[in-house]
Amino acid sequence: MATLQDYRNERLRKLQELRGLGFDPYPATSNRTHMAADVLEKYAELEGSTVTVAGRITGIRKFGKLAFIVVKDASGSVQLFLRDGAVAETDATKGIVGLKQLSLLDTGDFIEATGEVITTKTGEKSVGVATLRLLTKALRPMPTELTNKEERFRRRYVDMNVNQDVRERFVRRSKFWQATRDFLNQNGFTEVNIPVLEHTTGGADANPFVTHMDALDDEQFYLRISHELPLKRLLGAGFEKVYDLGPRFRNENYSDEHLPEHIAMEWYWAYADWEKGIKFQEDLFKYILQETFGTLQFKLGRFDVDLSGDWERWDYAETIQKRYGIDPFNCSLDEVKAALHENNLEVEQAENKSRGIDKLWKNIRKDVAGPIWLINTPTFISPLSKVNPDRPETTQRAQVVIAGSELCNLFSELNDPIDQLDRFTEQQALREAGDDEAMMLDIDYVEMLEYGMPPACGLGYSERVFWIFEGVTAREGVPFPQLRHEYDQTTLEIYGDILREKTEG
Repeated sequence: MATLQDYRNERLRKLQELRGLGFDPYPATSNRTHMAADVLEKYAELEGSTVTVAGRITGIRKFGKLAFIVVKDASGSVQLFLRDGAVAETDATKGIVGLKQLSLLDTGDFIEATGEVITTKTGEKSVGVATLRLLTKALRPMPTELTNKEERFRRRYVDMNVNQDVRERFVRRSKFWQATRDFLNQNGFTEVNIPVLEHTTGGADANPFVTHMDALDDEQFYLRISHELPLKRLLGAGFEKVYDLGPRFRNENYSDEHLPEHIAMEWYWAYADWEKGIKFQEDLFKYILQETFGTLQFKLGRFDVDLSGDWERWDYAETIQKRYGIDPFNCSLDEVKAALHENNLEVEQAENKSRGIDKLWKNIRKDVAGPIWLINTPTFISPLSKVNPDRPETTQRAQVVIAGSELCNLFSELNDPIDQLDRFTEQQALREAGDDEAMMLDIDYVEMLEYGMPPACGLGYSERVFWIFEGVTAREGVPFPQLRHEYDQTTLEIYGDILREKTEG
């Protein structure tokens, strides 16, 4: 049975023969005029006209003086019909491959074909080839199927060729973020890209990645865990509607809903409070989901979700008290730990009250179909949010829950510098007590608030929203998930000497 290396060696032989004939197997120029789908979808308009298509070979059949090639591009596949006498002879200087040299082509190669749009005797809409050019000689054959998850993740470029639905997923992912940008831009928001490297990172409860910058005498920096604080500095700078969309990094474990690196978006709106923000975000979610998936009704695992109607609101403390019989504002840490024990939830050695109550809420959340807004979060859980004037123990914070997952966080933003400093100080004490995910003390941000920031509402969400509605895990939801670094056996056999030199060097 032929191995991958056997196939590769045969293709290397063909590559050498092509070079010997004078071919450049990797030319820079292609002259495509039409996509493959155009030939099929616009056949009535194109029939009899000359087109140039290009793409990857997915099938080759040769019968004496006739040959059929199926070529695939981003739009779909189309058949090429080659007939002796109609196809130009080989001209290596122009990259033209004739019928006699067709055996030097393989599935996986990229070609360009120019010819008339026709229908074959069997009724197949095709391109009757006049000239055939080689664009890329592939040295490894594309498999006909790929189901092993580890292999799919390591060679996602193969996965997307073999499993068309995977490639289409990332087209939808692109639509998801484009729709986000479109809605925000249409509503007067300005996209401003902010730094990924920060002296002090904040805006979320997360453990950051640490790096160093040689240009600043090896000074320590963090990869951002949130977009929040720099964007709110922009509110202080005079922007009134601002957002950023890009990667953030949280040095945490992988799960079906979390990746250490992922894409997220946050918007901030001056002179708006959380009530305006809730209405705006509902409209934003409905817009992007309709644009991405064409519906607002979803079957998400065991949940049936309809986003088209009114979204319920649940009070945080009332929800906790109904479920566990404890008042988040007047309970002890021991009572929280007891509730965790009773519900078979983990109790860590460095457990604190806010972290424990958050675990209790997440235990409720996992069974919520939604959509619901969780509102009136306790102040001790929300260090960056404004308090409710009539209930100062709670904040003007709202979270959307759908299919058991929290999909966004919305706040009336805290702009009192003294209050903010007090909350930062409390968070810093938690860090010093062993909570690596507590927020860092950011004096520069406090200084900005002392210069003045207008009242504002802000919200953030990550691509987990897309994963949930796409119905995939986090690793399935990104094109190239991080994995432990390793090489397969064939690669080691081919490049082993080079890799050893690299390691030894």
